Amino acid sequence: MDIDFSRFYTSLVVIAIIIAFGTFLGKIKWVDKATNKKLVNLLLMVFMPASLFNAFPGEYSEEFSGLFFMGLTGGVVTMLLVIIAAKVVYNKKFFPGELSYEAQFSFDFNNATFLGYPLISMAFGERGIVPYCGFIIAFNLALFSYGVWLFERKIDAKFILKTIVNPNILAVLIGMVLFLCHVNVEKTVPILHDSVKYIAGATTPLSLLSVGYMLSTAKIRHIFKKWKLFIVAAIQLIFAPVITFLVTRVLFKFPDEVVLICTLIQALPTATSLGLFAEKYGGDVAEASQIVVISTLMSIATMPTIMTLLFVTLPQYM
Repeated sequence: MDIDFSRFYTSLVVIAIIIAFGTFLGKIKWVDKATNKKLVNLLLMVFMPASLFNAFPGEYSEEFSGLFFMGLTGGVVTMLLVIIAAKVVYNKKFFPGELSYEAQFSFDFNNATFLGYPLISMAFGERGIVPYCGFIIAFNLALFSYGVWLFERKIDAKFILKTIVNPNILAVLIGMVLFLCHVNVEKTVPILHDSVKYIAGATTPLSLLSVGYMLSTAKIRHIFKKWKLFIVAAIQLIFAPVITFLVTRVLFKFPDEVVLICTLIQALPTATSLGLFAEKYGGDVAEASQIVVISTLMSIATMPTIMTLLFVTLPQYM
């Protein structure tokens, strides 16, 4: 995989500019809560699934198949270990109150969707999205099952069905089946391929604008008084990528590029869906949103640091 420092950090700068523009749009009220809510729904239900489906290469190759399943395997094991670690760290004895569940969510789930896709696609190109697709299956299965359970704490048939038919999971599964069956959509149904490609193209800018709007609603002065939330964010930003690195590098000995991509995904700040889940399922919306903002701001320093250490650690990038 052809990647260097300049390409990665240039991608970070571009992302920061688009997020800042989204924050500006929120401040001048061109984007409001209702607009952003509709945008988030469109991203989760239309644009992101199109991006994930479009990410699979048209031509089948053993190499790309291997990258996908390495991402999937790394994602499954990483999510299991991260969930266990979060339950140990934020147990009721050492972390009393309802915030325990929100803190667990923040540790378990980062912004792999809204920030992960644009960063991986811009920094690593089409090839990098292949292991990302595998990882995101495990991520979304955990998010829309265990993540919802953290707030609702109940499981029923409707809950299971909604998890199975999540558009993002379906898009990756369909894309994977077509890829493994050597079906080239670009050649067999070019109109469908082009339509999905154009829809997918809107994912990166819209997702970053949405993150920017969410930052525009934060009351920074109040946030700095919540020292416990800074600890919650720091634990997630540091230990989640460490666990991922140990799984992909030490346990499975995956290629450097897969280690780099999976660890980068887990180095991202807490998922913006934490605030949405808290609002929908009766959590503390204010503190949930504050964790997201704090984690996002802190990641400006932690993510480049972690990635720099990875570039130095992995022989391919020395």
